[in-house]
Amino acid sequence: MTRQFDAEYWEKLYQESPAPEVAAPSGDGGPNPHLAREVSALTPGRALDAGCGQGIETAWLAQQGWQVTGVDISRTALARAARILQARGVDPRVELIAADLTAWAPEEPYDLVTTHYAHPTIPQLEFYRRVAGWVAVGGTLLIIGHLHRGEDAGHHHGSDPGDVPASGHPDHSGPHHPPEEAEVRAADVVALLDKGSWRVETAVESSREVPRGESKLLLHDVIVRATRIS
Repeated sequence: MTRQFDAEYWEKLYQESPAPEVAAPSGDGGPNPHLAREVSALTPGRALDAGCGQGIETAWLAQQGWQVTGVDISRTALARAARILQARGVDPRVELIAADLTAWAPEEPYDLVTTHYAHPTIPQLEFYRRVAGWVAVGGTLLIIGHLHRGEDAGHHHGSDPGDVPASGHPDHSGPHHPPEEAEVRAADVVALLDKGSWRVETAVESSREVPRGESKLLLHDVIVRATRIS
């Protein structure tokens, strides 16, 4: 089934998903591990979390010293994000904006633009090309997307649809997670970036298991990090 990924879709998905922990998590309750690995060595500046969901990665970036703008189409997700940011004491470092990222655009570029599993109404690669244009010269683009790998891609090990991963982005319901419309390959993302303007630092595809209560979910991820050089 083709999904529209519009405001109605995301509102319904978040409203049917449990909220993540408000207090600072421990163990597996932290941000996307790819974000922590790829960004930890960067000098904090202005960051955009494009499709910030319920704010787990947004909060983590603010805790690292970034001045963050979090944009999401779901007001339910943003309301949960606001509670998390306040509980963790980083809300002064964050601006939350309710907007459709296919229409919204920033007034100034950012030192870091990152997006985690955000799926818009436009084609996935077109969305990545759009957000790449919001990176300042010398800044970083970090894209974390979904990859299918055969029949086991996104296979649930006893978990219920609608659970929320540690990163605060909900499942897309049903056994075929993620939706095929959201799939990308690392090479396709890299091909979007002009070699004269970008230096690719990371372009990998990897697999990991994330907890779902007493069970686990196998995810296949695409991670692309690039520095804008001109």
